[in-house]
Amino acid sequence: MRAGRRVPALLALASVALIVTDTLTPLGPLRAFGSATYGGLEDATSAGLRWARGERNVAELEAENARLRAELLAARRVASSPAPADGYQAVPAHVVGFGRDGTVTVDAGSEVGVGQDMTVFDGDGLVGRVLRSGPGTATVQLATAAGASIGARLEGSREVGLVTGVPERGLLRLSLLNPAAEVKPGDRVVTLGSRDMRPYVPDVPIGTVVEAEPASDALTRTALVRPFARFTALGLVTVVLGPLPDDATPAVDAAGGKDPAKRDKEKGSSDKKKSDKGGADKGGAEKPEAA
Repeated sequence: MRAGRRVPALLALASVALIVTDTLTPLGPLRAFGSATYGGLEDATSAGLRWARGERNVAELEAENARLRAELLAARRVASSPAPADGYQAVPAHVVGFGRDGTVTVDAGSEVGVGQDMTVFDGDGLVGRVLRSGPGTATVQLATAAGASIGARLEGSREVGLVTGVPERGLLRLSLLNPAAEVKPGDRVVTLGSRDMRPYVPDVPIGTVVEAEPASDALTRTALVRPFARFTALGLVTVVLGPLPDDATPAVDAAGGKDPAKRDKEKGSSDKKKSDKGGADKGGAEKPEAA
């Protein structure tokens, strides 16, 4: 019985001691310290989770950006371009290093399908081609590099030529095969395209003519071209892996902006509906013979 009476008494004494301690020694600083410590840990954990989710969202958005760029590029293709394709497979990459030999390093390599002689472009225009690739990175030769040589054509007249780099001026030189071809400032230049889409797919915007050079001989016509891409401020780029596989559904059709198979199917369905409707109308117009 005495032990049972002692417990309430001890609890009462403990309560009084805590009240006195809180009065004589404020616990505010201790509470503030605990709040700052554990609150900081909570904020850091929350920020880490948000960062991880944000990284995933950014990666998804960049992949979608690469897909849309590839679709737009496929939609630009004209019927006369070589290497016909209904669409392109593409992956996003970031420029993570600049070389002194007219190259840059991107953070995508063979692990995601990037290989030698693949087209690289960004939202402005052609960047260059892949020289070599490792598991996680690849080296890209810029279009303005001294050793770069790109099949090209004038977008309007479709006159064919060759674009080479003029690195000391940050420009390109277009040499047209037709010495009598008309070329003037403001003309747009695009890639000619390779038969197997390597190293360049067709109709990638390269740049704009800024100066038609005086004819140095009777064999070619040359002009200086200002590239669309900003080679000193490259960031997110797109690497074209190749054409869409045969079993993939093309997102864009160059002629009509729709998947051709889907368009033909819709057309067939529409024609069938018209035929059925015509038969019904005809049957409804007939009158029964008089008895």
